Amino acid sequence: MQNNGSSLHNHNNMKNYIEANKERFLAELLDLLRIPSISADSKYKDDVRKAAAFIADKIQSAGADFIEICETAGYPIVFGQKIIDESLPTVLVYGHYDVQPADPLNLWDSPPFEPVVKDEKIYARGACDDKGQVYMHIKAFETMMATNALPCNVKFMIEGEEEVGSDNLGTFVKANKERLTADVILISDTAIIANDIPSIDVGLRGLSYLEVEVTGSNRDLHSGVYGGAVANPINVLSKMIASLHDENNHITIPTFYDDVVELTPAQREAMAQTPFDLEAYKKDLAIDDVRGEAGYSTLERASIRPTLDVNGIWGGYIGEGAKTVLPSKASAKISMRLVPNQQSDKITELFTKHFQAIAPAGVTVTVRPHHGGEPYVTPTDSKEYRAAEKAMEESFGKKPVPTRGGGSIPIVALFEKELGLKTVLMGFGLDSDAIHSPNEHYGLFNFYKGIETIPLFFKYYAES
Repeated sequence: MQNNGSSLHNHNNMKNYIEANKERFLAELLDLLRIPSISADSKYKDDVRKAAAFIADKIQSAGADFIEICETAGYPIVFGQKIIDESLPTVLVYGHYDVQPADPLNLWDSPPFEPVVKDEKIYARGACDDKGQVYMHIKAFETMMATNALPCNVKFMIEGEEEVGSDNLGTFVKANKERLTADVILISDTAIIANDIPSIDVGLRGLSYLEVEVTGSNRDLHSGVYGGAVANPINVLSKMIASLHDENNHITIPTFYDDVVELTPAQREAMAQTPFDLEAYKKDLAIDDVRGEAGYSTLERASIRPTLDVNGIWGGYIGEGAKTVLPSKASAKISMRLVPNQQSDKITELFTKHFQAIAPAGVTVTVRPHHGGEPYVTPTDSKEYRAAEKAMEESFGKKPVPTRGGGSIPIVALFEKELGLKTVLMGFGLDSDAIHSPNEHYGLFNFYKGIETIPLFFKYYAES
């Protein structure tokens, strides 16, 4: 273990190295952002693979002693490592190089795959989620290697299917347990409260994602000849969806809440200490009021409570002008965010049974599950959490707030189950970064702050 003098010397060396190379770090990230690695759309399959090759090359040139692009039934997983001493702890870094589709393109101020730096922010699809955040780890690793300051072993597992449910990751993890042995998993795919209020996510919601289809007649019908006499699938689907919440925005699926872990009044009180400006929140979203489950605050609704939302809905004629038609079919995509103790398979089954049961005569209903994931909570008294807390406190000059995130990273629960490892969610994005939306962006401050903070996590974790 290093003494404090040598440790401070290393830290200064790293800061100097980052400062001397920051323009190059940014230029490389912009090159990565130019690759449209959209995993959901097969016409980009060559680009997804190109992004994998880019990541592998950069991990290798940063100093890995082993790198492999591992094929799966879908997109490859990039695995790399630097083992300095088998007796030292190992940090396994996880992230993803695939990105969400960029639609609707007309709402972007600049093309999504032609990154632009303006107002100290990088605008591009994937800038924050998750290329910018993955790239911080690669550059932090390069910085530690270049300044001879890597205090423990590191492994990288960067996948290309996170945005479509990580279908092949579980298979890969199960088949490569030996290769993936580590002591902790480190992920940056989350956000901080603000640039002057660091935070660490200690909880994630699970997910059940499905598609529903309501079919009426065997063909589209003339709405004058048949209107009012047969079921209209769009009308029926709209009513069915509307019935899934009551007047308190409580989800009406029977037994849906049975396994939900309720927080104690003390836990809710601690959560309420998280800095949050409701007026700024509404202003940022250009809404005049918030809406959600009665009896809970906005922060609680977006983190510790389960949800049910329609993510897309379609059917009938949506072209220009008028076409008087009763559609044969109507469809919707629905996601449910789940909280600790809710199981995605069980919730998927509850939804399916309920949705089929509420269908009126005259239509048939099909429910197709897409993907799911389990909720997760990190203990704040663990050495993993404390190392992250010390790292952020040192780089931000302020102790980070533990927060519960509203999103889902299904593989976190999988890692614990298969590898027996706890995960630290040390992200550097902001909720206002417009991930999954037009004009996604990532602050230069956040990018460089991540590169500075990650080596501190390694240092404090190795010391623990």
